[in-house]
Amino acid sequence: MKSQQDSYSKLILVISDLHLSAGKMLKGKRNLLEDFHYDNELIDFLKYYSTGEYADIEVELVINGDFLDFLAVPYVEFYDDEFWSEKAALAKLRMIMEAHEGVLDALKEFLQSPGKTIVYIIGNHDAEFVFDSLKEEFLSYFGEHASSITLSNSISTHVPTKGVCIQHGHQYERAHEFDQENAVIETLSGERYFIPPWGSYYVTNVINKYKQERSFINAVRPIKHFIIHGIIFDTFFTLRFVLSNIYYFVMVRFWHFYMVKKSLRQVIEDIVRELELFQDYETLTRNFFEKNPESKVLIVGHTHSPTLRLYNDGTIFVNTGTWTRMVNLDLGQWNHGNLLTYAKIMVKNKEYEISEFDENVEVDLKYWMGINNLPYSEYH
Repeated sequence: MKSQQDSYSKLILVISDLHLSAGKMLKGKRNLLEDFHYDNELIDFLKYYSTGEYADIEVELVINGDFLDFLAVPYVEFYDDEFWSEKAALAKLRMIMEAHEGVLDALKEFLQSPGKTIVYIIGNHDAEFVFDSLKEEFLSYFGEHASSITLSNSISTHVPTKGVCIQHGHQYERAHEFDQENAVIETLSGERYFIPPWGSYYVTNVINKYKQERSFINAVRPIKHFIIHGIIFDTFFTLRFVLSNIYYFVMVRFWHFYMVKKSLRQVIEDIVRELELFQDYETLTRNFFEKNPESKVLIVGHTHSPTLRLYNDGTIFVNTGTWTRMVNLDLGQWNHGNLLTYAKIMVKNKEYEISEFDENVEVDLKYWMGINNLPYSEYH
């Protein structure tokens, strides 16, 4: 019997925001900063799409940013600005790779299957991949199959097939945007440092601190509902968290703008831009397609909100969501919980013209249910 895959020449899978960190246990203690608890499910996912009916199909796995989470590695022996040094970044990378060795082995096995490739897009939580030494360390794990992985500072938008654009999405928020080509400085002594966006400083100095008390602190959406709910049910903690956010923003951003800008209007405009977190992707999408009329599909991650929108003009917007636990307090939205979502793009004839896009490309958002038959799952 002919399978559905026989009629397609290429399969593109897009995952984002898995946030692999230093493991659930670190130095004998539970690591509350670790958000990824689906190693077995991811291993099954990679095996499924590289064996069986997918064994002989060209499969491109696009890791769309924040696959590794350098911002969530605790107890690393580097503090303050040394946390952003090349030496610290290498130490954090090695801790993550050791904690999730099974996943790396599964990626290696995935690449051993004919026609399988990986494209890694750098996000804001794994931004330290701008160091060439980190790329080399990561790729060295895959030996002879490293040539099947594309990991480059120059990739901010990836086009795996005509009409499909993939971006992580952090570049649309001023708090998290950074120049991948010019994000490293070198001291007179030859030490190299990453220049993080202020949003990364915020994560390491505010979010990580309070996450040690409430592990869900960065998993609740919408933010305003979290604050309202928290003030009612967890008053003291929520007030401390809100005041810390205000103090941090004033000290780090307001005074910066106040010192460099002469016009109060300019200061206010810049502050508003700084606070544009989790922005309206409806507007973002329309602007993108207006500027890129040859594009039919925009796929992003970053906000952890799985979304599939089909527009009347035939364009498609996809947010691949996250493989971390999320809590949605908006009663008007379905609580996605722990859905392991990913984009699946099937391409029939790779030589199609853009006018033939609909006949040759099928785009869908799916969630991985897993095939592991263990009678238990990780509690977190």
